[in-house]
Amino acid sequence: MTEVRREVFGQMPQEEGGGVVEKFILKSDTVKVEILSLGCIIAALETKDRDGKFSDVVLGFDTLEGYTRKHPFFGAVVGRVANRIAKGRFTVEGKEYQLFLNNGPNSLHGGARGFDKVLWSPQVLPNGVCFFRLSPDGEESYPGDLKVWVTYTLSGGELAINYRAQTSKTTPINLTNHAYFNLAGQGSQDVYDHEISIEADAYLPVDDTKIPTGEVAAVQGTGFDLRQPVELGKHLQKFHLDGFDHNFCLQQAQARRLAARARHPPTGRAMEVYTTQPGIQFYTGNNLDGSLKGKGAVVYPKHSAFCLETQNWPDAVNKPHFPSALLRPGEEYNHTTWLLFNAA
Repeated sequence: MTEVRREVFGQMPQEEGGGVVEKFILKSDTVKVEILSLGCIIAALETKDRDGKFSDVVLGFDTLEGYTRKHPFFGAVVGRVANRIAKGRFTVEGKEYQLFLNNGPNSLHGGARGFDKVLWSPQVLPNGVCFFRLSPDGEESYPGDLKVWVTYTLSGGELAINYRAQTSKTTPINLTNHAYFNLAGQGSQDVYDHEISIEADAYLPVDDTKIPTGEVAAVQGTGFDLRQPVELGKHLQKFHLDGFDHNFCLQQAQARRLAARARHPPTGRAMEVYTTQPGIQFYTGNNLDGSLKGKGAVVYPKHSAFCLETQNWPDAVNKPHFPSALLRPGEEYNHTTWLLFNAA
């Protein structure tokens, strides 16, 4: 049985349009997750270690103020298009669109005011919560009225996130959740003692602005071969890597399949990621720098968390040989990701 509660988390500042931000608490025997109506943010996720002790394993803030200031998308649903679009430009049906540039020369995670910074309308379900919003035609320069539903449901140790969308004009779309995990507990110094594996035979090399070059490269014989579990710290050292911020190419199938596993041997906590998406962005918190005070007044230094963001491939709207990022009128965008937590 999943218990669902709702409470007021805070009030948006007037310059952000005001409005009440609610928090939804989903609780099973083994997992407790807190989700905000602002940006569909996973603000806390508590899971048991092998001794049955709960710890919060996602980075974030104790108060709404933290989330209304600039932060690296902690726990949020990002869109209309997650990840990067080269030079913030794309052409759909003969028309060129120019987006806001918020990541060097590129557009990242939906632009200046993406899905992470807006209030969503919640509906409580027996085992979760469904958030809805209408992204109007022209919002952040994207075409079409886009209706979006993001549904979180909790069943035992499994949190499911379903994304659905319908549009009035052909538009690129790529939705993901940007939770930062540390299975030792948020506030732990680094994730070097975590074991990571990713079910991908290929990855996308990137240029110096993190845009895929267009090559789909085999992981075999490289530091990107994570098909067998590696201890993260040792692996980064061995291959002289500063960290990961790359898309791994999953098998192309609409069915649920295993994408990645993360395990923290000292506590026994493990997380498995299943998805219907064609890619997963593995990011090791390279841009965290200790300047942000998070929950319990802890600071978050570089490599103190990792993200496993299930999504379409970055810049797909400009790369015809990548899986299509376009949603057309009359079609439905529908993807699900499952996060399964356990301890052994």
